[in-house]
Amino acid sequence: MIGAQAAIEGDAHVLGLMPDDRSALFRSKVSVLLDEDAYFDSLTVREHLSFVARGHGLANPDGAVEEEIGFFELQTAADAFPDQLSSGQRRKLLLASAFIRPFELLVLDEPEQRLDTRMRGLLAQRIARTARKSAAVVMVTHDADVAQAACTRAVIVDDGGARVVSTDEAVARIRR
Repeated sequence: MIGAQAAIEGDAHVLGLMPDDRSALFRSKVSVLLDEDAYFDSLTVREHLSFVARGHGLANPDGAVEEEIGFFELQTAADAFPDQLSSGQRRKLLLASAFIRPFELLVLDEPEQRLDTRMRGLLAQRIARTARKSAAVVMVTHDADVAQAACTRAVIVDDGGARVVSTDEAVARIRR
């Protein structure tokens, strides 16, 4: 969906575009958080978020940075470098980086990883609010509570196939 793997056959369009991570237009519309740490080692949390916000032309980058630092409870780590952060704080930095920029599609791969229960709940609410108000969200999760709170539809992928199911059915399957 995001162009990370070549298609075996056929084409897929995302927001009317062929996925191409080299395309500035495609990248401007899609924000992605994968299951890998991708941050700037030489920038503090605040500098990293400021770089992303300014790079995407936010009207009030400083305000957006402080908002994300507040939401993800990174105030005490705002002036720390990534290697000084706990794994949970690094995950919050990556999530803040995904949310701070404009997007029409948000792709999240197990965003709840390394977060405490309370932050998982806050994140699920934010994902649901984002999907209702401003953008499409595609998320992979194995957390039943996050799925229940954030999803309106689910796709089960198994045995080489995929099928759309209700959120309740997906949550029941996760809990098995």
